[in-house]
Order: sequence, then C-alpha cells, then structure tokens
Amino acid sequence: MSILLFVVFARAFVSPSNHHKIAAARVVRHATEGASVRIKYCTGCRWMLRSAYFAQEILSTFDDGSVREVTLAPQYASGGEWVVEVGEEVVWDRRRDGGFPQVPELKQRIRDVVAPDQHLGHSDTTTLR
Repeated sequence: MSILLFVVFARAFVSPSNHHKIAAARVVRHATEGASVRIKYCTGCRWMLRSAYFAQEILSTFDDGSVREVTLAPQYASGGEWVVEVGEEVVWDRRRDGGFPQVPELKQRIRDVVAPDQHLGHSDTTTLR
C-alpha cells in the first residue's frame, strides 16, 4: 500500500494594498517507498570514485523519491567487478554488458525498473522494453 505524506507549507503574505493569504502545498513521497540501488565495485581496480560519481548522478536524477538510496559496496579481491543492482535485479554488469555504461544509459535502465513512465529530459531516448 502506498503511503503518501502530505506536507503543507503555509505562509501568509500581507501587503498594504491587499490582505490575501497565499498557501503552497506539496506532496512528499514517504521515504520507504523508493528503490534501493547498490553499486558493487572492485577496490583493487580503484573504481570507488567512478562509483561515487554514478551514485550522485542517480540521486540527482531520481530526486522525486523513486530511488530511496544508493549504496556503494566495495568488493575486495573481486577481479574487476562493477555491478549496479536495483533491489535484486542487476541492471548493469561490466563483464556482461561489455564495460562501463554511459550515464544516460544507466539512468534509463534504472528508470525502466523504478519508474517506467518517468521522462529523463534531454538525455532520454526511446528504449526497447
């Protein structure tokens, strides 16, 4: 069951010419609704900085609550592992997919899992689903 937390921010603006009150409301998605993304990376390959960059890109794009968290999971002596998971689903595997993704492609794959109807803006392209 989806739980929405309604938060109402009200401010009263009073001017000498009119005494109208203006209230603004917004809906904030409950923090437990979003997906969990995990980036597993090889520490021996020094891929932590690359992983952190992808994490901030993911969090910046899915700032509506569809992604709750991005976890960096170092893999010691993993022999070149770099895997991105959404929940239990692997959306990118460096070995399987032939290297590292471009940022827009990774965002599209994550979007296809967490929010298929979300448009990603200028970097969005139609993907085969």
